Amino acid sequence: FPGLADVSISQDIPVEGEITVPVGSHSPDEDYSTLDEPVKDTIMRDLKAVGKKFVHVMYPKKSSALLRDWDLWGPLVLCVSLALMLQGGSADSKDDGGPQFAEVFVIIWFGAVVITLNSKLLGGTISFFQSLCVLGYCVMPLTVAMLVCRLVLLAGTGTVSFIVRLVVVGAMFAWSTLASTAFLADSQPPNRKALVVYPIFLFYFVISWMILTFTPQ
Repeated sequence: FPGLADVSISQDIPVEGEITVPVGSHSPDEDYSTLDEPVKDTIMRDLKAVGKKFVHVMYPKKSSALLRDWDLWGPLVLCVSLALMLQGGSADSKDDGGPQFAEVFVIIWFGAVVITLNSKLLGGTISFFQSLCVLGYCVMPLTVAMLVCRLVLLAGTGTVSFIVRLVVVGAMFAWSTLASTAFLADSQPPNRKALVVYPIFLFYFVISWMILTFTPQ
């Protein structure tokens, strides 16, 4: 630049200084950070978010509540709880039921992954982890059904017990299927929704069958 070499800095002008951000009006969301947040507040906020998702599953309707802020903590807790309750006995078990925990765990997560991939291949607009979140949270009715069935089995394994368990498992199976399809309905092409609902039906049917045929040792 012309004349730049002639510019000199006076000895009286200090060179050092401090770069500061000008103070302005910022919304709280723009400066929100969890770095300085207490651990207790972070845990409580995450627990409240998981609880709200459980409430949405209990009262299913077409909503994006499970899709906006997805997480896998709830599905993990439900999967482990269901696997633990199914541990230790089955209709054709000849040992202590040791591998059953891994079988339930693999069936739930592998099934959810297959349904998610099927949805994406059919042109669904939902992301991979959002679909896993919805399918995992919608296992909650079947987890409740497993808990009820274990309580019913404490009274005996007769015909009345089987009928009660059949009604409970059937109702919770329908609840899980309807809840998951309600959340995932808007993310699928209108002419391919049946191709997406059918694998979801099979997914929850297999879990329901495992719960219904469970007999403690």
